[in-house]
Amino acid sequence: MKTHLYFTLAPESLVASQLTPSEFGTYLAVGTHRNSNGQAQFFEIDPEWRTDALPMRDIERRCVAHSDGAPRKSTYLAIYRVLEHIPLSAIGNLHLATPDGRTLSIAPAASIPPDSEDRFHLYQEYCPAQPRVVSVLGPVRFCAHLTDSAQPVSVPKIVFSELKLGNLAKNPEATGLGNLPYPNIDHLRDCLREFTFKPSKPTKVFIRNVSDSVLYRTIRGGFYVGHQDNIKFYPMPSPDELEIKYHDWWSSALSTFGS
Repeated sequence: MKTHLYFTLAPESLVASQLTPSEFGTYLAVGTHRNSNGQAQFFEIDPEWRTDALPMRDIERRCVAHSDGAPRKSTYLAIYRVLEHIPLSAIGNLHLATPDGRTLSIAPAASIPPDSEDRFHLYQEYCPAQPRVVSVLGPVRFCAHLTDSAQPVSVPKIVFSELKLGNLAKNPEATGLGNLPYPNIDHLRDCLREFTFKPSKPTKVFIRNVSDSVLYRTIRGGFYVGHQDNIKFYPMPSPDELEIKYHDWWSSALSTFGS
């Protein structure tokens, strides 16, 4: 029975499992007896990858099938400062599980899309911290800025996505915002206005810690994981693909709270 390695975002952890990605997504989302539910986001990790920085030496001994032949669902290997020790070369597909256990798998793109001409950006960080941040930096420069150890505050690596800002991406005074489901739009406008008064400021925290479900319908472009200018990009499927090719997952994502 094959042993997989998974890196989960909430909580940040490295897990060995004999479940396939789809099965593991269902397990994380609904549990064994389907008496709980919640979104889950996780990456596949090269099963051959090893590091002395994390306790991985006894995987083969610990992650074994049960006596009745049932697969081992999860063997937690590390739950602290995991991301910083995983090289980008070992990080595979991203999997997004809805609260009812449907899993969408996204492979990394061959290249990073060019920055838009928008004046402002809104980002959701997922690991190692979970703030929602506005910035004048495009995704590549945003990643480089946050992982720059010369900055007063930085992280070794980061997972984040860009979120839709609608007309606010060009003008904080804009109207006709449509259905932007963010709390306290007035505070969001104030955060964007601050860049006008402090032009040297590249980022501003909008919400310090976001614990709600991922707003999948607000994802703009996709997900990023990286350090400095070494980045992997995981593109969200297009609206047409979500409606047609991934209809069951998309319907489940839209029906859950916050999506």
